[in-house]
Amino acid sequence: MDVFLNLPVLVQVALKGLAVICVMFPIAGACSMAERKVSAWIQSRPGPNRTILPVFRWVPVVGPFLQKLGAFQLAADGLKFLFKEEIVPGQVNRLYFILAPVIAMIPALSTVTFVPFGASIDHAGRVFPLMLANVDVGLLAVFAVASLGIYSIILAGWASNSKYPFLGAMRASAQLVSYELSLTLSVLPVFLWINAPGTAGTMSLAKAVEFQSQAGFWGGAWFIITMPVSALVFIIALFAETNRQPFDMPESESDLVGGFHTEYGAFKWALFFVAEYSNMIVGSGVFVLLFLGGWNPIPWVSLATLAGWLGIAGHPVLVGAISILIFIGKILAMLFFFMWVRWTVPRFRYDQVMEIGWKKLLPLAIANLVVYAIGIALIQK
Repeated sequence: MDVFLNLPVLVQVALKGLAVICVMFPIAGACSMAERKVSAWIQSRPGPNRTILPVFRWVPVVGPFLQKLGAFQLAADGLKFLFKEEIVPGQVNRLYFILAPVIAMIPALSTVTFVPFGASIDHAGRVFPLMLANVDVGLLAVFAVASLGIYSIILAGWASNSKYPFLGAMRASAQLVSYELSLTLSVLPVFLWINAPGTAGTMSLAKAVEFQSQAGFWGGAWFIITMPVSALVFIIALFAETNRQPFDMPESESDLVGGFHTEYGAFKWALFFVAEYSNMIVGSGVFVLLFLGGWNPIPWVSLATLAGWLGIAGHPVLVGAISILIFIGKILAMLFFFMWVRWTVPRFRYDQVMEIGWKKLLPLAIANLVVYAIGIALIQK
């Protein structure tokens, strides 16, 4: 760690950026393959189970198992998108058409830096969150940077010079503005409760986990238990913000062919979906940190308690590894939930999406905020 911190700042930034790219791209690709396997499981069919590298074909047990699992499909898809011919339609605004998928990747990868993915506990019992950028306005930074992703969708729809992509872009702009309000209001009760009078104000996601790691019934209770309405509003708004079914209006293939990315293909098309899965991963991570205890294993059992049970309290590296595994396990469960909903719930009509956002979810988020603001004020008085 000391060697890394002694490097020039630009080198540190470059290494962190390279680490994010090397981690998020394969995970996003794996999510694409996993989605097909989950959909196949739900629909009682095998899914991808034919692709295999020739060298593995003759390996007993391991080769057939990986082939049936569909593990080689990820490499096949990645190579296909990378080497497929890049066709640019003649009617598009070429500069902005090419720029749109690049812009989509910037907020999708940047928000990862503000999300803690684990914690380490030193010999004195102090907790140190594991993250690339430990800022006190972590959640605010995630919301601010993630909201910039809409510009890539609008730019893609406008630059395509085609009616279906343009309609998809307009749908996306209206949908994201509608649900961002509810998304923001849903987390305010959490930080009203964390920032008690007389304490230093914070929007840190790591502090939210620490608050759910305290002793006692209310201290160790996850916020999904104490604030279930906030969790419900957040997860619904998160589906809409990530354009996931039943809120995938910007790319609704049943009436818009493919929506804002209709004119895209090959690697540029793949970048949009890497950005979508990256946003799903970051959104799932934020939900886990705010409402599911972060790296704490179960409600009322903190990471420090678990480390004591396992006898590794004096080993920060082992504690950090356990915390990362717990956090990743919760994110994988959230991603499965995203995929399960996609292949279970039918798509809403666009008027229904707007009605849910403005007439149902937003009033519920406001009422939830008012109730908790009054309740917290009375408790902390």
